[in-house]
Amino acid sequence: MVTVHDILQFINTLAPTSMKMDWDNVGLLCGSRSRQVRKVMVALDPFENVCKEAALEGADLIVTHHPLIFRAPTALTDDTALGRCVLFLAQNNISAINAHTNLDCAPGGVNDVLAQKLGLRDIQVVNPSGTTVDGLDWGLLRMGNVDAQDLATFLSHVKTALGCQGLRYTDSGKQVCKVAVGGGACAGEMGLAIKAGCDTFVTADIKYNQFFDAKNLG
Repeated sequence: MVTVHDILQFINTLAPTSMKMDWDNVGLLCGSRSRQVRKVMVALDPFENVCKEAALEGADLIVTHHPLIFRAPTALTDDTALGRCVLFLAQNNISAINAHTNLDCAPGGVNDVLAQKLGLRDIQVVNPSGTTVDGLDWGLLRMGNVDAQDLATFLSHVKTALGCQGLRYTDSGKQVCKVAVGGGACAGEMGLAIKAGCDTFVTADIKYNQFFDAKNLG
C-alpha cells in the first residue's frame, strides 16, 4: 500500500525540503500522511478547478509546483478561494503536496530542465547554495553557453523551445553567448547572473522597472 507519506518521502529524495528558499512553504499542506494513494493528479497550481478535477477523476492526492497555502491564513472559510479549496479537498479526502523552490534549486529540477530545453552547454549552478552528498552543486539559477548569436535569433529559439506564444524582453545590444535561467520570479537575482558573466537572462514575472535595470546594466 502506497501512502501520502511514501510519496512525500520520495519527492524529498528528489528535491529535499532543505533546498527551499527561506520564505517558501512546501511539503504536505493538506490531508493525512497515512492516507492510501491509488491515483495522483499533477498540476502547476492547486486552483479550484484543479481540486474539482482531482475529485472527478478519483485522485487521492494532488502534487503541485505552487503551494496550496503560501502565507498562513487567519481563517479558512468558503468566502475565499483558498478556503474553498482546502475545505473541498478535506471534504473529498484528497491530500495536497507541493515542491516549489526546492524543486527549482534541486539538481535535475526545474531550472536544470529549463537550461537543457534551451540547449545550453556546460550548465552550471550560479552561486551555489550547497552541495549534495553526491557532490552536486545546488542553487536557484543555472547558466550555460550557446553559440554566439543575435538576440532576435535567440528569442525565436526560446519561443520554439518553450512553446511560448510571446516574449517580453529588453535588448542590451550585445550578442547572446552566456545565458542564465531561472523559472518563476527570479528577476531579483539578475545581479548574480551579471556577476557570473552572463549577457542574457531568461526568467518570468519580471517587474516593469527591472527591464530598464537590465538595459542600463547591459
